[in-house]
Amino acid sequence: MLQFLSFLAFTTFVAAYATWQLRKDKLNTKDGYFLGGRSLTGVVIAGSMLLTNISTEHLIGMNGSAYKNGAIIIAWEVTSALALVAAALYFVPRYLKMGLTTIPEFLEKRFDGLTRTLIALLLIISFVTTLLPIVLYTGAINIESIFEISSLLDVSKQQGMVLTILVVGIIGAVYAIFGGLKMVAYTDTINGFGLLIAGLAVPILALWDIGDGSIGAGMSEVFAKVPEKFNVISTENSVGEGARDAILPFGVLFTGLIINQLYFWTMHQHIIQRALGAVSLKEAQKGLLFTGVLKILIPLVIVLPGIIGFYYFGDSLYDNPDTVYPNLVKKVLPVWLTGLFVAVLLGAILSTFNSALNSAATVFSLGIYQRYINQKASEKSLVRMGKIVSAILAIFAISVAPFVANAPAGLYQLLQQLNGIFFIPMATVILAGFFFPKVSATGAKAGLIFGLLFYFIMDHVLKVNLHFVHIWGIEFILNIIVMHAVSAMYPRTNTFAITDIGVVEMVQWKYAKALSWVLVGVTVLIYVLLGSIG
Repeated sequence: MLQFLSFLAFTTFVAAYATWQLRKDKLNTKDGYFLGGRSLTGVVIAGSMLLTNISTEHLIGMNGSAYKNGAIIIAWEVTSALALVAAALYFVPRYLKMGLTTIPEFLEKRFDGLTRTLIALLLIISFVTTLLPIVLYTGAINIESIFEISSLLDVSKQQGMVLTILVVGIIGAVYAIFGGLKMVAYTDTINGFGLLIAGLAVPILALWDIGDGSIGAGMSEVFAKVPEKFNVISTENSVGEGARDAILPFGVLFTGLIINQLYFWTMHQHIIQRALGAVSLKEAQKGLLFTGVLKILIPLVIVLPGIIGFYYFGDSLYDNPDTVYPNLVKKVLPVWLTGLFVAVLLGAILSTFNSALNSAATVFSLGIYQRYINQKASEKSLVRMGKIVSAILAIFAISVAPFVANAPAGLYQLLQQLNGIFFIPMATVILAGFFFPKVSATGAKAGLIFGLLFYFIMDHVLKVNLHFVHIWGIEFILNIIVMHAVSAMYPRTNTFAITDIGVVEMVQWKYAKALSWVLVGVTVLIYVLLGSIG
């Protein structure tokens, strides 16, 4: 009962606070609903970006991978800081100058309307087929494992999972549909910092228990038992035999991982939309770089507990690594704190789910509905369409989520492999728009189509002995070559220049470059210090 009350109290507080914050906002306008009225500050942007990114597929999937494979999975997190530096210093200043609401808008300005539409459709498909179902499924695993919903309701585990997915999906849809981006951002901020606190409590209490009241002694004991699991550099093959089953070979950090991280943190709509809603460039840069700091720290929440899980459980859960984190939470957290933890966990699920719904609605309403269906649509009509799209996509995701099966390498690895189908082709087109002035609209579309087919054929049809992240890197280079070859036959005819339309104040944050250098230095230092352990 105490567990449920602490859960209910925190969840109610978050909802009440966010609703109170929105009491004077105009949510029936385009900027008000889709961009939070362009009023988001650095702290809100950082908290929201963190929670939009970190959800149960990280808590469960990455800790499960760390339990089985060690800290090599940390690369997905710490290299994010480098991409956030690029976002703060290069990409977002240009987005804000152009007054963008969505990234596909840039593609229409640089290329043409059809390029914008293709990217918009791919974004929506990627949300519905990969991110949303996996977030709901992993959330259901954690909530079912901690609260034992199936036992409470006297139903099967499968029925308990389906019910949990349904309830979480409906709550998430309500937030996204009726509150817009600002509601999502404010709930994210509270839940984001709550996740850091509650998430850190898991390894701290576990190490306290292992070390008999000393966290340092606990860490020493865990390290002494499995030092090799703290090494962040993988010696797995990235080419040849075993490459397809490898988790994250060190070599891939210098090929496709760079492109993936750049896309996700500088171009992916449901992440960068927070920065597009900033009140000024200064606040956007604060938010992005604060997020970089949090991404350096977050492995303490989504990697270290998995290694501690190996200390407790040995290899007994190797066949089902995605149950490690829920089992560790139940083992080390006191009953009253598990309710609070599940509340924060629910917030993490809702954040990623809400954000994807809001971003999909934004892209559809402004990029497809307004362009092809109702060109004279009023702002109220656009907002209404956004709500309808959010509801439809939520229903679809809830329907698909129960059928997401455990992947052999873990759910997080599955998500990354699926994302690669969409992320790299879209990244190539956007990067070409910025850095390759000779690429034409026809060339961009050719590269996009080639990229989609290339990855699918190489990884799923031919099943070449290459790690999937290396395939991303090769795909990126070939996409650029195809774009230039086609552009030579069908040259660019339009002109494009980035101009400041005066939407927000464009004064840079005075500490942006200094903090950027710190983030780069710390990222390198992590690999230097932890790369030779074990």
